[in-house]
Amino acid sequence: MTDGAGAGRLSTQTRLGLFYVVSYLGTGVSLPFIATYFRSRGLSGAEIGLILAVPMLARPFTGPVLAVWADGFALRRTPLALLALGAAAGYLALPVAPGFWGLLACWLVGMTCLTTLTPLIDVLTLRRSRLDGFNYGLPRGAGSAAFIVANLAMGAILAVMAPSVIVAWITTAAVGVAVISALVLPADRVHEAGAPQLGSAERWKGLGGLLRDRTFVLAVVTAGLIQGTHAFYYGFSALLWRKEGISAPMIGVLWGVGVAVEVGFMWFAEPWRRKVGPEKLLVLGGAAALLRWSAYAFMPPLWLLFPLQALHALTFAASFMASLRLIERLAPPQSASAAQAINSALSAGFVLGVGTLAAGPLFDAFGPRGYLAMAAMGGLGLIGAVMLTKRAGR
Repeated sequence: MTDGAGAGRLSTQTRLGLFYVVSYLGTGVSLPFIATYFRSRGLSGAEIGLILAVPMLARPFTGPVLAVWADGFALRRTPLALLALGAAAGYLALPVAPGFWGLLACWLVGMTCLTTLTPLIDVLTLRRSRLDGFNYGLPRGAGSAAFIVANLAMGAILAVMAPSVIVAWITTAAVGVAVISALVLPADRVHEAGAPQLGSAERWKGLGGLLRDRTFVLAVVTAGLIQGTHAFYYGFSALLWRKEGISAPMIGVLWGVGVAVEVGFMWFAEPWRRKVGPEKLLVLGGAAALLRWSAYAFMPPLWLLFPLQALHALTFAASFMASLRLIERLAPPQSASAAQAINSALSAGFVLGVGTLAAGPLFDAFGPRGYLAMAAMGGLGLIGAVMLTKRAGR
């Protein structure tokens, strides 16, 4: 695969930004709306929850395996294109999938391929941002902005079209990601020029070395705990706010505030982030999670929700960016993909999946007090972040 003539005139930052934009145009629809499609297929709430949770719970296994596989290619963009096509195939099969088990299998294939794209593109973007001197948060933040656009657009579309349009949208986005991967992304090599291409056995050995590194494991677990605190919020914030009397449009505004501060943090806080360092950013993320979810447990008034939503810049964006930088620093170059895959599999996969499974029973038993379990996770993440700071001597 070679760069197209048009792509050759684009800056590396723009090429990477296009990837994030098209990818998050799909995620901005699949994350909030796929349950609507599954409900239209006659599934119960429990069945929908299980379908959504299974790919997340499988990520600690599927993520590293696919990352090791991806490192066997010459160019980083090749497995990105193949995984995007795999995601499109899984989504395309959803309308003809027979019942619960068929839908589960298709969603598992689609989401496993799609979520593996994130750590792989992050490795490429982090490397090029370091070499070319641009802010990683700019292309990544463009993706978050696209998420908002897709969310609002699909909300309007569903007012006049059937839920089947959700599958058509996310399939088209996945195909778009494959095209951009193949024709637009820079032709960066997996292995540096002159470095030998490692065989499968050597790549698995490198993965084992990462898991024996206590600091690496502590960093991954810490980031996973802080990111996992969002599970109850993702699943039940809208229901709780409606119960409190907050209108649906205002709930959309509150969600928009969270994503907007995330984008702003990624675009404009780069000099400050570098000065503070990833360990202290994780401390801030853990402390903010402890504060934010403790406050949500007591159903604060609408005016207070806005500054609490602004803490998303720390609970999500700061901890996410910190984990990327910290994992990049701790992992050797030949294990970069596997390291980021492990980080992503735990933070956006297993811990979030367990939290999602626990959120339903917590909601049924305790209502808004279920947020206290998320606050406790944030407290554990804060302890881990303090330990990392002490190890780094910061």
